[in-house]
Amino acid sequence: MTAIEAAVLYTALCLLLMLALKMNVGRVRAKEKVMFGDGGKEPVQRAQRVQGNAVEDVPVTLVGLVGLALLSAPVWLVHALGATLFLARVLHAVGLGGSSGGSPGRMWGTLLSLVVMLATVIACLWYVVV
Repeated sequence: MTAIEAAVLYTALCLLLMLALKMNVGRVRAKEKVMFGDGGKEPVQRAQRVQGNAVEDVPVTLVGLVGLALLSAPVWLVHALGATLFLARVLHAVGLGGSSGGSPGRMWGTLLSLVVMLATVIACLWYVVV
């Protein structure tokens, strides 16, 4: 597998996750009978936050992964970053989706997402400069 193929693999996996999060918002809205906004209902607010947090982190990180692949970064690096990003977002979704408060999934998902984003930034800068 090439680096670009690896980047596209994690893009596809993250797209599936984003689709699942989007469908979950619709499911919760239907269950809570909320057609617009959050209706002041905590389950809808939580489902929207789970999706919103992914929207904040996933696309920009995937752009970085594709950039690394295009800069001929090693395939293992793209796999390491992509797999960790996907795991982090699943952990975060499960953790925040199950509780409005703190949870191990939310904490680890957030921490791993930040680590992947920072590592992607550093790697992108490295491959551009070197």
